[in-house]
Amino acid sequence: MKLVKFDNRKREIKSDIKFLNMEEAKKVYAFHKSFPQYKPTPLAKLDNLAKELNISKVFVKDESYRFGLNAFKALGGSYAIGHYLAERLNINLADLTYDKLVSPEVSETLGELTFITATDGNHGRGVAWTAKQLKQKSVVYMPKGSSEERLNHIKSEGAEASITDINYDDAVRLAAEHADKYNWVLVQDTAWENYEEIPKRIMQGYITMVLEAYEQLKELDEKPTHIFIQAGVGSLAATVQGFFANVYGEDRPITVVVEPEKANCIFKTAEANDGKLHYVKGDMDTIMAGLACGEPSTLGWEILSDYADAFLSCSDNIAAQGMRILAAPIKDDPKVISGESGAVGVGAVSEILRRSKYSNLKEQLNINSDSKILFFSTEGDTDAEHFKKVVWDGAYPI
Repeated sequence: MKLVKFDNRKREIKSDIKFLNMEEAKKVYAFHKSFPQYKPTPLAKLDNLAKELNISKVFVKDESYRFGLNAFKALGGSYAIGHYLAERLNINLADLTYDKLVSPEVSETLGELTFITATDGNHGRGVAWTAKQLKQKSVVYMPKGSSEERLNHIKSEGAEASITDINYDDAVRLAAEHADKYNWVLVQDTAWENYEEIPKRIMQGYITMVLEAYEQLKELDEKPTHIFIQAGVGSLAATVQGFFANVYGEDRPITVVVEPEKANCIFKTAEANDGKLHYVKGDMDTIMAGLACGEPSTLGWEILSDYADAFLSCSDNIAAQGMRILAAPIKDDPKVISGESGAVGVGAVSEILRRSKYSNLKEQLNINSDSKILFFSTEGDTDAEHFKKVVWDGAYPI
C-alpha cells in the first residue's frame, strides 16, 4: 500500500460544496423516500472487529440492501434522471415524486426517451432500473472484461446492454458520442469540461446514503474520527467528503480515499500535486471493477483536493481480505456481504492495524485506540461467482 497525505486543514479552499449541504440532502432524501422500494440501508456496528483491531468503533454502511439492486448506484442515476425530467417538464423538483415520474402524463408529455451510460455494472443497472420504472429506454456499454453476471442484471432491467472491447474511459467516450449522434440523454457519473450538470446531480443523489449514515450515527450518539471511502472517478468520495465537511466544518473526520493500484488516477493526481489531472491508461485489470476508472472526474477532484486528508493505493488482495473479514464476522458482529469495490477500505484498515510493516501509515493517519472508523460497503455480491472464489476458495490471499 502507498499513501499520499494532504494537509488540507490549512489549504486555501476553492471548490464549492454547497450543493452537498444538509438543505440539499433533505431534498434528495425526500425524492428517494417517495419510491415504494425505499428503505434505509443498515449501518452495521462491528464492535468485536473494533476490539480485534484495537480501535474504539467500526461502522459499515451496508448498501447491498438498496432498492433490491445489491448496490448504492441507483441513488445517483435516479436523482439525476428525476432532476432532468423536472427541468423538461418545467416543474419544481420538490413536486416530482416517484408516483409522478411513473404517471402516464409524464410519458405522454415527454415521449420516448433513451438514457445511455457506460458502466462496470452497478451504475448501469441503476440507470436501466430507473428507465424501466419510467417506461423509457436505456442503452448501457460495459468495458472489456466486465462480468457476464453484471451484464445480465442490466439486461434484466430492460436495457440494451453489451460488453465492449475497450476500457472504461473509452466506453464513456463512446456513450457520449452516441448520445450526441442519436439525441439520447447521457447519464454519466464522471464530469469533464462542459459536462458537469448531470454528474453533479448524480453526486447529489448519493447523499441519501450519506445522510442515512449520519443520522444512524447520531442515534447511536457517535461521530466518526475517520472515514475510509473508495474511489473510481471520485464522485462518490467527493460526495461523502463534501457532506461531512458541510456538517462538521473544521471538526470533520479524517477522510482517506482508497483506490486499486491498477486504476489509481486520484492517487496519482494527488501524488503529483501539480494542478493537473493524471490518468491511468490500459486495461486496468483489477478485481475492483467498480473502481477501474483511469480518468478522475473534474468535479470530484476539485472537492477532494480541497478537503480529503489522504489518498491510499491498494493491491487486489487488500480488497479480497476485506471481503473475507466482513463475510466472516467475529462472534455476534453482523455479517456484511460486500463486493470487491465495497470492501477495500476495511481490508486496508485491517492491514494497517495488524501488520507492523504499515505502522508508519497508522501513525500518519493518526489511528489509535480512540478511533471510530466509518466505511461504506457500496455493493454486495454483484458477481456472485467471483465472490465465492474470493470468500470460499481464498483467491487473492494476503
